[in-house]
Amino acid sequence: MLRYISVRLFQGAIVIFLISILTFAVMRLMPGDPVYLLMGEGQVRISEEQIQAIRARWGLDRSYLEQYLIWAGNMLTGQFGESIIRTGVPVREMIFEAIPVTAQLNIYSLIAALLISVPMGIWAAVRRNSAVDYTSSVISVLGIATPNFWLSLVLIVVFALVLRWLPPFGLRSWQGFILPVAVLAVEQMAVYTRVMRSSTIEALKQDYVRTAYAKGLPNRAVILGHAVRNALLPLVTVIGFNVAFLLSGTIVVETIFALPGIGRLFTDSVFRLDYQVVQSLVVVLAVLVVVSNLITDLVYAVVDPRIRIQ
Repeated sequence: MLRYISVRLFQGAIVIFLISILTFAVMRLMPGDPVYLLMGEGQVRISEEQIQAIRARWGLDRSYLEQYLIWAGNMLTGQFGESIIRTGVPVREMIFEAIPVTAQLNIYSLIAALLISVPMGIWAAVRRNSAVDYTSSVISVLGIATPNFWLSLVLIVVFALVLRWLPPFGLRSWQGFILPVAVLAVEQMAVYTRVMRSSTIEALKQDYVRTAYAKGLPNRAVILGHAVRNALLPLVTVIGFNVAFLLSGTIVVETIFALPGIGRLFTDSVFRLDYQVVQSLVVVLAVLVVVSNLITDLVYAVVDPRIRIQ
């Protein structure tokens, strides 16, 4: 077990290293200059000497190799550096301020999606080719096909502007989470329902299920105690895989609902060429993906006793 974890962590470290190099290169290839953005693009007139002093202050006058090594060294020590645009503000502070918002959005949406999709998927599998099954299929297709931005705007118009039940943006109260969580949960619920239905149908065909019925066990005990536990394995895989799309899923939602999370911080930093923030965010998310994939593999052995990690 320890050897397996060590190998996976080593492979993850290589992936993170390659991602950091790629991110650093892409940010340097983007058009524009953070110094001129910092000055307001010509609104403040300063001399060339002052411009060079600003570049030296942020290390932009050094070679790309030196810039990368300095930044990577800071990352390894937990010092993410300072934001170029928000002068003097540590990047670590900016990220730690944004992480709780994104974490809450994704945790709440995951819980809401699982509470609905798991029972619905099991019910659709047990009542295969019935009205329940067809209804769940239609709902799942609509959930997958509906764009996040369109659903967000529709919910804002209906529940914020017309009914005036919920705030249209911001997090001034707990009610501000309801609409963005609903948007994120809809797509997840649609995917999880289909996965749970398919895996439950497959599990119900297995020999151990027929043996359980032959022993005289009640239908509920066979489904919940035997079929569902093994059917959860594909669902765990999908949940772990979705962590890789954590940022892409929240960028649109956080931007539309004006939420101060990771997605909005990332887009703002890209447009303003805040190198330190973008690079640090990508590395942090890469670490999250590596760790989540490792945890997913370890959960396999807990969910399915047939799997043992050697």
